[in-house]
Amino acid sequence: MKIIIDDKIPYIRGAFERVAEVIYLPGSKTTPEIVKNADAIVTRTRTKCNEKLLAGSSVKFIATATIGYDHIDTDYCDAAGIKWINAPGCNSKSVEQYIASTLMVLAERKNMQLKEMCIGVVGVGNVGSKVARVCDLLGMKVLLNDPPRERAEGSAAFVSLKQVMDDADIITLHVPLNMKGEDTTFHLCNEAFFSGLTKKPILINSCRGEVVHTPAIKAALKSGQISSFVCDCWENEPDIDLELLAMTEIATPHIAGYSKDGKATGTQMSVHAISQFFGLGLDNWQPSGVELPANPVFELDGTGLSEQKIIAKAILATYDIRNDDQNFRNNTDKFEQLRGDYPIRREFPVFTIVTKNIHKETLDILKKLGFNI
Repeated sequence: MKIIIDDKIPYIRGAFERVAEVIYLPGSKTTPEIVKNADAIVTRTRTKCNEKLLAGSSVKFIATATIGYDHIDTDYCDAAGIKWINAPGCNSKSVEQYIASTLMVLAERKNMQLKEMCIGVVGVGNVGSKVARVCDLLGMKVLLNDPPRERAEGSAAFVSLKQVMDDADIITLHVPLNMKGEDTTFHLCNEAFFSGLTKKPILINSCRGEVVHTPAIKAALKSGQISSFVCDCWENEPDIDLELLAMTEIATPHIAGYSKDGKATGTQMSVHAISQFFGLGLDNWQPSGVELPANPVFELDGTGLSEQKIIAKAILATYDIRNDDQNFRNNTDKFEQLRGDYPIRREFPVFTIVTKNIHKETLDILKKLGFNI
């Protein structure tokens, strides 16, 4: 069998060579001629898997090593009998870390006590549920909005989007991009959304750029309907709106889920899926060579520090979002390069903290965040 693999997918080299012919190509060079005799494709979001690419091919299976799959024409694939699968939740811990770092930077800049803040989590799937857990650990009041889950599970744990718009000091978006239907999220944050806000909240978008309507949020920032915008996902990537970037509190080039752990997990899920579909015997394959951070062990002295500042030091020692923000602002014309050359970022469980003068209650929070103490 033949497998076409995007050569930017990390840690996948060597996975299939024993059982298949493998061709590694940039996503931009995955053409109809190349895939014509392929049995499977392993891809990322920049490869458009549609009728133009797949018609007349022998492709039976597509695995994308990403949470998002709007680059796959699922209707066409379903009609053509091509099985496809994404990697739900693969980078959820990475986005959790991204939001945690964001909250700590915002708290410092705006002199906020997070325990006094209410945060609305819009979309409580693999990612949103982990973000909500972290916010709860930080002592925030957490509002959960997820209409599909509310219909399936009942309303006890969930609130309406209107309540989030009324009560939240911070709103963080973790919805999929749905272009149609009852739960459409395309331009969810539009002019009507912003005009309906009560508290002038901070808005964070780390899900899909098209969830936020660019002209509407620029108007909302200018009018003060929201106090700040943190943006990782943009409409029309990589040709983003530079005026909006200049207006943001924190701006990053779609890297919230770019921890090495998240990438390795997405790759592993893709390999396992193809193995199970074709019976290749790779169901227990694991990626190797995942890079370690420069300082996986660090000291933290809590003398004279509040609980929030101790936790902030721990989180920012693993990932300081201000570095990505500054690098992006200095290189706004290098959106794709910043993603492709993204530095090593590892998640909380990779790190060990040597602690001193920190209360047990705070240590318990650090442990629940995933740190080794």
